[in-house]
Amino acid sequence: MPEVGVEGQEKLKAARVLLIGTGGLGSPAALYLAAAGIGTMGLIDFDVVDFSNLQRQIIHGTSNVNQPKVESAKARLAEINPNVRVVAYNEMMTKDNIMRILKDYDIVLDGTDNFQTRYLVNDACVFMKKPFVYGSIFRFDGQATVFYPGKGPCYRCLFAEPPPPGMVPSCAEGGVLGILPGVIGVIQATEVVKLILGKGESLIGRLMLYDALKMNFREVKFRRNPKCPVCGDNPTIKELIDYEAFCGLPKRGEEAKMNGSAGVEEITAVQLKQKMDRKEKFTLIDVREPSEFQINKIPGAKLIPLGSVAERANELDSADEIVVNCHFGGRSAKACQLLQQMGFKKVKNLKGGIDTWSTDVDPSCPRY
Repeated sequence: MPEVGVEGQEKLKAARVLLIGTGGLGSPAALYLAAAGIGTMGLIDFDVVDFSNLQRQIIHGTSNVNQPKVESAKARLAEINPNVRVVAYNEMMTKDNIMRILKDYDIVLDGTDNFQTRYLVNDACVFMKKPFVYGSIFRFDGQATVFYPGKGPCYRCLFAEPPPPGMVPSCAEGGVLGILPGVIGVIQATEVVKLILGKGESLIGRLMLYDALKMNFREVKFRRNPKCPVCGDNPTIKELIDYEAFCGLPKRGEEAKMNGSAGVEEITAVQLKQKMDRKEKFTLIDVREPSEFQINKIPGAKLIPLGSVAERANELDSADEIVVNCHFGGRSAKACQLLQQMGFKKVKNLKGGIDTWSTDVDPSCPRY
């Protein structure tokens, strides 16, 4: 390709790209960047390969289940291009290590799925003047753009404030089309290559939106906010902050304390099974969506999706003990709080949701 040539291939070989996350977005991006001949690739992820995620995390295979994701991904990339130097960071990205890690890379590709890490990565990239290639996915929708300090707006210019905790479901809770992160991840990889080569028109200042159901691409242009607290004319945030607190989340290790302050009592899957074996009287309600309920269910559970809890509360007896479950425990905790506000006193949340029922009680119960 004349747009690349020997000079362009040398630029790719000299480039250093950090991929944050080796899941749905990081998988296709890493595969294609390695194939393109990126010289050095950093992979940071603290999670392990899970069988239920393989439909979208295509860099991993069934033989890699329970292995650290970064080690699984590193081995796969070596098979594609052994000339790529891959540096694996089997750790969580935090404000304590991000500056140390970022200093060794030219471009950051974000494959995370939570707001606190996105704001952390954005702020660190602004401080270090490094381009930040962003992607996000949910159900059938995806988006991508490039934030480049000094050349365009940053993440905070587009999303000044994070949504309230729990307002936006995770991919695990809301679901995602397995093919979708492949589309967005490849777009992110394309933007990285264009930045390295200095070719084409970057997505800087343009948010690309993709609707897989309609097979429709459209874009929204946005500008740098001169009042942005990080990249604005008079920035007020000049160092890394507490991003969990900024996003309204408990500090790591304080989730149980937060639940206690909210008045939500928890019950484990093993304790729930023991209650069943003792034939104790209680009502078990499942607040997931009907499509999830079709995949698996705890025996005796009554389906009342979270959005219908308020209007269907009259189906429940306030004198009975009520145990609420969902997929991982987040939606059921909200349902418990709602029921308590409506006068139900004996309410417990199944800790870890039906996923822990599958792992701790009934392995034949499918996981997803």
